[in-house]
Amino acid sequence: MTNLSHETLEKLAAVSTATLTTALFRRGFRNIYIQGPQRMNPGPNMVGPAYTLRYIPAREDLDGLDSFADRENPQRKGVEECPEGAVFVIDSRQDATAASAGCILVTRLQERGCKGIVTDGGFRDTPEISALEMPAYHSRPSAPTNLTKHHAVAINDPIACGGVSVFPGDILVGDNEGVVCIPLHLVAEVAEEAEEMTVFEDYVLEMVQKGASIFGLYPPTDPETMDRFKLWRQENNR
Repeated sequence: MTNLSHETLEKLAAVSTATLTTALFRRGFRNIYIQGPQRMNPGPNMVGPAYTLRYIPAREDLDGLDSFADRENPQRKGVEECPEGAVFVIDSRQDATAASAGCILVTRLQERGCKGIVTDGGFRDTPEISALEMPAYHSRPSAPTNLTKHHAVAINDPIACGGVSVFPGDILVGDNEGVVCIPLHLVAEVAEEAEEMTVFEDYVLEMVQKGASIFGLYPPTDPETMDRFKLWRQENNR
């Protein structure tokens, strides 16, 4: 799996998905925010490379409970092979009528050192998953076993999740608002720009809280805005 520099990881851990979507929009990317999944256990940002699982619709002759005993079952195998530091991303075809996974599998991923799990479907055992430390994102609770609707067919292939193309190794960043997928080749420059945007927006917010108008400030069309920002940045060690 991809090794991100410590500097890039720190930057991504400190910026919002809203800021990242703007930085990516500047580069022509409009469809990088995974639609649907919400965080179950609010906390610090989730950052890591994607490791994927893809479901297709279940078929009755293939998806009985005995299929879990097969060590080649992609759901089970994926959980046991997901690398430390990765984010486990599941393509459930935006179908939350059956679970994508439950607490035991999610706990196993946490114990293996994964950085998070994301599905465009739903999880079962949601009270228990919500109590875990590892970030988890889903669309809504879903008690039925995955076998009633989902057939696990592939691991670490390109998938769709929440209408977004996710390729293995793409960098996923999740905050308490949602999840963004960043193409790997752009991650360092996007992280740097997002960090700078965050500092400026912190300044803007402080000025607005003090009664300033957004005109000339946001965006900074007034020539004096950037001069004031530079002074503020020095005074606040930003």
